[in-house]
Amino acid sequence: MSLIVQKYGGSSVGNPERIRRVAERVIATQRGGDRVVVVVSAMSGVTDSLINLAREVSASPTERELDVLLATGEQTTIALLAMAINSGGARAVSLTGAQAGIVTDGVHTKARIANITPTEMQRFLNDGQIVIVAGFQGQTMEGQITTLGRGGSDLTAIAIASALDADLCQIYTDVDGVFTCDPRLVPSARKLDELSYEEMLEMASSGSKVMQSRSVEFAKKFGVPFEVRSSFHHLPGTRVIEETMSMENVVIRGLSVERNQAKVTIDGVPDRPGAAAAIFGALERANIVIDVIVQNVSRTGATDISFTLNKDDLDHARRTLEPVVKEIGARALLAKSGSAKLSVVGIGMRSHSGVAAKLFACLGAAGINIEMISTSEIKIAVIIDEADIARAANVAHDAFGLASGPMLAS
Repeated sequence: MSLIVQKYGGSSVGNPERIRRVAERVIATQRGGDRVVVVVSAMSGVTDSLINLAREVSASPTERELDVLLATGEQTTIALLAMAINSGGARAVSLTGAQAGIVTDGVHTKARIANITPTEMQRFLNDGQIVIVAGFQGQTMEGQITTLGRGGSDLTAIAIASALDADLCQIYTDVDGVFTCDPRLVPSARKLDELSYEEMLEMASSGSKVMQSRSVEFAKKFGVPFEVRSSFHHLPGTRVIEETMSMENVVIRGLSVERNQAKVTIDGVPDRPGAAAAIFGALERANIVIDVIVQNVSRTGATDISFTLNKDDLDHARRTLEPVVKEIGARALLAKSGSAKLSVVGIGMRSHSGVAAKLFACLGAAGINIEMISTSEIKIAVIIDEADIARAANVAHDAFGLASGPMLAS
């Protein structure tokens, strides 16, 4: 008898009818001979509504109380789904993150899972029940409610699958799987049958909205096999697995797009030890996540440092850095929103050249200016004007021939 963890996103449980459909799928899985743990998100739109409600009563709601409020979204869903399953002839029990044994650190709104004690889940599973767990949440050792950040239900599902040594984790969403690019942006995008953990991690961290990057990182670290598939039909999705030898023959697996980026440039940073540490240390203490970083070559004893971040953090970053800029003796702090990131991903890039040249050439031919460039072993990312991102994605997708099949090594 296999143990399967299934996660259903907000759109999959967006209304009572969809909750009943999920209940039918879950019951069918159990009746097929498997033990089942289900992790659910809040119903679509509920989290945003709760955030808006909080801001109506407070311009700056405290993060502790915001976590208490946001956790209720998933708690509503677990109760409704358990009711639907029980009405369908099976037995189900709902558990909050705390009741499921999920312990986190104390960083409110962006907590990290410290450990999971699955005793209660095991007890109910051994009793033949379907266990429904609230995603996105946990509690500290001191009993404080915390949430895991956007997409945190993915992390909950992967972490539970690891703690229970599940045979498979299925991530159900409103798309058919992982595509070569966002099909809403690139109509010719094609669904991928499989990805390596590293490719999925790069695509998730580069803007693919299918899964939270922290959950993919967790799956890679603990070897949790998972599949991304649609909750609206029964077709296979995209399997995410350990890297295989044959995967390296595929040079480019896909493209990721991340909008809503902002760029900060600190002009005239003195070229001396500790200057960069002062800048990024201040950002770390403010819990501001930085993405691409570029530093110019120093020719006159000073240099420019540029970096990107989510535009929602731009004002916070500006306030954080203004005193640091004065402290280190830099000339100016320049900040602007309206940027986007396009990433080309594929583990075959490790052993095959020409990807960067092809990307830069196709963007140049389309008249699209590149503001910043970042690379890793299996990814090339460029920062461009957000107004150009749809055109850039389609141009690059065509240049690498991703609509007709993967770009294979020659």
